[in-house]
Amino acid sequence: MATAGTRGDELTPPVRIDALANGGAGIARLDGRVVFVPHTAVGDRVRCRLIQEKKHYAVAEAVEILSPSAQRRRAPCPVAGRCGGCQWQHLVYAEQLAWKERLYRDSLIRQCRVEPERIRAIVPAAAEFGYRSRVQVKCFNSRSGFITGFYRPKSRYVVAAERCPIIADPLNSLLVRLRNGIDGTAWARHIPQIDLAIDDAGKCSVTVHFLGENHRQLTQLLISTCPEADILLQQGTKQTLAVVRGNAVMEIHVDRPPLKLNYAIGGFAQINLEQNRKLVDRVVHLANLKGTERVIDLYCGMGNFSLPLARRCRSLSGVEEAQRSIDYARNNALRHGLGNCDFRCASALDGFHRAIRDENCDLLILDPPRSGAYEIVKALIKNPAERVIYVSCDPQTLARDLEVLLHNGYRLICSQPFDLFPQTHHCESVTLLQRG
Repeated sequence: MATAGTRGDELTPPVRIDALANGGAGIARLDGRVVFVPHTAVGDRVRCRLIQEKKHYAVAEAVEILSPSAQRRRAPCPVAGRCGGCQWQHLVYAEQLAWKERLYRDSLIRQCRVEPERIRAIVPAAAEFGYRSRVQVKCFNSRSGFITGFYRPKSRYVVAAERCPIIADPLNSLLVRLRNGIDGTAWARHIPQIDLAIDDAGKCSVTVHFLGENHRQLTQLLISTCPEADILLQQGTKQTLAVVRGNAVMEIHVDRPPLKLNYAIGGFAQINLEQNRKLVDRVVHLANLKGTERVIDLYCGMGNFSLPLARRCRSLSGVEEAQRSIDYARNNALRHGLGNCDFRCASALDGFHRAIRDENCDLLILDPPRSGAYEIVKALIKNPAERVIYVSCDPQTLARDLEVLLHNGYRLICSQPFDLFPQTHHCESVTLLQRG
C-alpha cells in the first residue's frame, strides 16, 4: 500500500461502493477504513489504486469496474471524469437527485437536529444538460493547435473539450468558432481563458483574456468571428476589462409579471436561469409579505431577490460589496418604479449593522458565497430579525450557520434543496427561520 500522502502502484482487492459522500466521491471500505473513490456509483464493484492515505481514511482512483451499478450510465461527455467540471455525469439523473437530497437531509438532521418533516423534497432542474448560462473556458496553445477546455481536478492541465454538454447550445457554437478562428494565429499563445455567457433575452457575450501586446487585429478577428455577441477584452485583472463591441449589459427575468434586471458582464448572476426563477419564486412565497414589512437583503447583487420582494413590502435595504452591482440594483429599481429601496455598497456585516441600527428588521435575506455567513449569524444573535430566509450554495456551511441560530432563539420552519447544477454534486437551498 501507499504510505501517507503518496501514490501507490498496487491495486486493491475488489471493493463495493456503498454510498456517496459530500463532494461526490463513492464510499467503500477496505481493511476497516473508509476509502473515497471519485466517479463511482452506489452498487459498483471496483478495483482501485490508492493515491492518498490518512490515518482514518484513504482516497483512491477506480482502475477497473468489475460489475457496474444499475444506476450507472455512459457519460455523454467524452472527457467526463477527466475534466474538473462534472463529478456525476456517470449517474442517471434520478440518482443524482436522490443523493443530493439525501446528503442535504443528512447534514441538517445530523448537525442541526432538524426534524426530518421540515425538509422538503429537492426541486429538480427542468433540463439536466444545456442549462449553464456562463462558463470560463481554459485555453492552451499546444504543438497540435489551440486547445479549449477545462482544468483537470487539482491541476492547471487543460483537458481539451470540443463542446461542453452542460452549457447552452449557443455558447458551444461560439466556442467552436472562436477556437477555429484563433487556432494558428500569433495571439493563440497569449490567450489563457475565454469567458462565454448568454442571458434571458438570448444575448451572448465573449470575454477574451489576452496577455499579449498588440490586440487591434485580434479584436477585428473576434468581431468577425462572433458577429452576434458583445465582445470584451481583459488584459490582466478585472480592472483592465474593456468593451470592444456592445454595451456589456446582460439581463435576467424574474417574478410575475416579469422584472427584467440588468447586470454587467463579469458580474454575478445565477448560472441556471430557469432554476433561478424557481428560487426567486420560492423566496417570495416564503416571505409571505403583507406590504408593511421592512426587509434587509444582504449580498443583494443587482437585485435578484431584492426587487421582487420590494414589490411586496414597505421598504427594502440591499447591501453588497461590489459597487458596480449596487449601481445596477439602483438602476433596476428606478427602471421598474420601485422607490422603496435603499442600496448600499458595504460589507455584509457593516451593512447589516447600519441597516439594523436604523430600524427593526421584519425579514432578513441571506444569500452568501460558499463560505457562508457565520459573522452575520453571530451578529443576528445580538440584533435579531423576526424572520430569516437563508439561500445557500453549500450544505456544510449552511448547517454550521443554522446550528448557531437554532441554539440561540430561532426555529427552522422549512428547508428545501434545489438542483441548480445537474451533473455535479453541488446543491442550492432555501431555508426559512422564525425567531422563537
